[in-house]
Amino acid sequence: MSDDCIFCSIVAGDVPSRTVHEGEHTFAFLDVNPLVRGHTLVIPKEHYETVAEMPDDVRDAVFTAAGELTPAVEEAVDADATTIGMNNGAASGQEVPHAHVHVVPRFDDDGVGPLHTLDWPRPDLDDEEFDDVAEAIRDGPQ
Repeated sequence: MSDDCIFCSIVAGDVPSRTVHEGEHTFAFLDVNPLVRGHTLVIPKEHYETVAEMPDDVRDAVFTAAGELTPAVEEAVDADATTIGMNNGAASGQEVPHAHVHVVPRFDDDGVGPLHTLDWPRPDLDDEEFDDVAEAIRDGPQ
């Protein structure tokens, strides 16, 4: 636990939440700044800032919980679909430095579009660059 982490305070019961799930390694609650009704956050109970910091069993439990909660979130708000995402590190837009997965209900007429419609500066990669990146990922961290 981190003394200055809002999510750790929620897990500890020091800050109230609208809890929708609690497991051995996981905790899920409604986002207090939701993008839409039913926006749910799934977090590890222990404090880890990023997905890479989580031990395998904790990471697996977080993503399993997100997957298991998705149909319940969709049904609860009569959503047509969901977007599941994670901002992983400050440069990605992660505002709370405690790993968390967003389960965001989506609707046919919400006008938001898929992740690919976000305003990304798209790279123009040639085959060699694609191959280099794929090889670096397969080789893993050094």
